[in-house]
Amino acid sequence: MMIKMTNIKYLWLVVLFLAIVACEDGKYDREIEPPVEVVSGDADFSYMVSLGASFVSGVSDGTLFIKSQENSFPNIMAQQMALAGGGEFIQPLVDDNVGGLLFGGNVIAGPRLYFNGSRPVPVDGTPTTEVTNIVTGPFNNMGVPGAKSFHLVAEGYGNAAGVPLGQANPYFARMASSPNTTVLADAASQSPTFFVISDFGGNDVLFYALSGGTGVDQTGNFDPRTYGLYDITDPIVFGQMVATVVGAMTATGAKGVIGNIPAVTELPFFTAVPHDPLDPTDPGFGPLIPTLNALYAQLNAAYAFLGVPERSVVFSETAASPVVIIDESLADISALLTQVLQGGGLDPLTATLLGRQFGQSRQANEDDLLLLTSSTVIGTVNEEYFGLLVSNGVPAEQAGQLAVNGITFPLEDEWVLEPTEQASIKTATDAYNASIEAAALQAGLGLVDANSLLDELVTNGIASDGFVLKGDFVTGGTFSMDGIHLNARGYAFLANEFLKEIDETFGSNFEDAGALVDIGEYPAFYPATLP
Repeated sequence: MMIKMTNIKYLWLVVLFLAIVACEDGKYDREIEPPVEVVSGDADFSYMVSLGASFVSGVSDGTLFIKSQENSFPNIMAQQMALAGGGEFIQPLVDDNVGGLLFGGNVIAGPRLYFNGSRPVPVDGTPTTEVTNIVTGPFNNMGVPGAKSFHLVAEGYGNAAGVPLGQANPYFARMASSPNTTVLADAASQSPTFFVISDFGGNDVLFYALSGGTGVDQTGNFDPRTYGLYDITDPIVFGQMVATVVGAMTATGAKGVIGNIPAVTELPFFTAVPHDPLDPTDPGFGPLIPTLNALYAQLNAAYAFLGVPERSVVFSETAASPVVIIDESLADISALLTQVLQGGGLDPLTATLLGRQFGQSRQANEDDLLLLTSSTVIGTVNEEYFGLLVSNGVPAEQAGQLAVNGITFPLEDEWVLEPTEQASIKTATDAYNASIEAAALQAGLGLVDANSLLDELVTNGIASDGFVLKGDFVTGGTFSMDGIHLNARGYAFLANEFLKEIDETFGSNFEDAGALVDIGEYPAFYPATLP
């Protein structure tokens, strides 16, 4: 038996691409209103500073590039604020539209992604933005990709010497006013008259989710696009951080608006890959289903004997089947399973290997979330386990058959968010948002409910300027090719939501004056080549 799953990785994306124009559904003619003077109300937009992480900076398609920064939502807001007395808005622009970073001439973050008609792939080209080439501020946009809440007050977070050691952030290192300053200090020292805070705390749960709930960086390398600790920040610490940041930004009387944290598990990165991607019509999988079910029959009998028949594995010949996964919330029955398998006639080595392999496994269900990156793993041979089997005397052909990720080798925890892990993320997110709401109320800030916005996108879609924005990967018209960050149209939509909240809180009139941006003027996709 030879399992070959060459089609499983991106078949679902090809299907999505057939509907790629769906983001245009629901377009209608926008009514043109007579021009109305734009006023700032009680706010003063003459010097605006934005503070936060990757969304504030404008990350899209997996990285920062010039065009994505130009379309960052604070920059879009600043352009509209200029109609009501807003001043210049300076950003720490990178050097190209390829994206990525160099450190000492070596690539430490790769180019941006684009959709090639079947899947996201990196654009051609080499990054030219060198981290050690410090750019001179001050900068109105203090969004730092990868920053967690406590990173904003961490001295040395912008020390370029610490970047190769994972002790500093490369994006902040190239824009920090000094090696030992903090993000908050560089923002607050500008004495802004108005400020915008967004995605503050998002990374405090996102990195845990990106690790599949393991709390460990699964790349094995320093990745500045996802710089940070891969665990969930203590909500008490987060509460202290949001109070500190808001206190510093309002110390000189500035007004501002803050966004809460969306449910990161609703991002396309966690919803695009179905729990049941194994298609019986796939020529690399379908013909092998009877053989696979026969191989699992003895294991299923052992599960039944041990009183856990729900762990049984059966692949359907007529419908899509779930992958097999490790579930660390299950009791580990490896030793018992080994005994039962050996009692059923298997030799001790085989029984031991299978007992360890399936002692905490089950088929995925609709409550499990497979990470977007799992699409490149499902159906491939797990080389580490293959080597282990061969080293234990298992013939190479048989070892290859027993080491297929998600089929004969349970998909490891790093590729799946199970319900218990999702619950941990939700508990922390709810606590963070309670702290944000309390800080906003105490300081008199506007509060944008980004959590509800994302939920509405995912559940029903949101009509805006002739488009129906949805949360679907590729076709939803809102998210970029990394499945986490917004595209330009999504950032324009977010800018409008912040402007509307400013209207509500401070009495400006962006919406009534027709001074919100037309999101249709912003692209849903960046092409492979940008000038």
